[in-house]
Amino acid sequence: MDIFQSIILSIVEGVTEFLPISSTGHLILVSKLLNIPQTDFVKSFEIIIQLGAIFSIIFLYWKRVLQSKIIWKQILIAFIPAAVIGFIFYKIIKGFLIGNEYVTLWALFIGGVLLIILELVHKEQDHHADSVEKISLKTAFFIGIFQAISVIPGVSRAGATIAGGLLFGVKRKQAVEFSFLLAVPTMIAATALDLVETKISFTPNELFILALGIIISFLVAIAAVKFLLSFIQNHTFIPFGIYRIILSILFWLLIIRY
Repeated sequence: MDIFQSIILSIVEGVTEFLPISSTGHLILVSKLLNIPQTDFVKSFEIIIQLGAIFSIIFLYWKRVLQSKIIWKQILIAFIPAAVIGFIFYKIIKGFLIGNEYVTLWALFIGGVLLIILELVHKEQDHHADSVEKISLKTAFFIGIFQAISVIPGVSRAGATIAGGLLFGVKRKQAVEFSFLLAVPTMIAATALDLVETKISFTPNELFILALGIIISFLVAIAAVKFLLSFIQNHTFIPFGIYRIILSILFWLLIIRY
């Protein structure tokens, strides 16, 4: 992987991390387009640069989180399912799932269909949680179970957690914000686990590429977060579902088949 390729992937990560379209899936597909071999370093890069996006959430939300003890409890409870699944199945996830274009395309397609169906049947009610602090610990745990499914590339961590929030009585904006906050421990843990497993055996050039990727994804993610919060004020997630379906079909027809 060269510097140009790392910059492209970092921009893609920053744009897609918090949108319900799967950042990991997009990184895999863009790597395919750029003919980047799925080496161990590239797979680690795709995991570690998510830290940049996570730092954007810390930058934007740190005051609110520090002022609310209940949010810490909610995040911890919701984090548990993904932590358990990620730890137990780490080798399968990195060795087979990450980098697998076929799994990614199927997950993008099916996830897009389910997202559209959810939006068509979902009706927001007055009694639904209208602030992150009002999300019950039970609901937080179920949202965490949805997040655990996103270890499959193409599912979308953001999409799964937002869908879980909507299904369990959380209003749209609050489901999105909780998804943002839950990403922090999840992505930090995923990165830490990868660093332990790889024994941090990166060359100076690879460390530079990683640092550059984290910085770029951080800056781009700030803009993406603000865009999504503005977008959901007057729109549903149906456009994202349609995008997922179209992307998976086109990529299959134009790239994978040949």
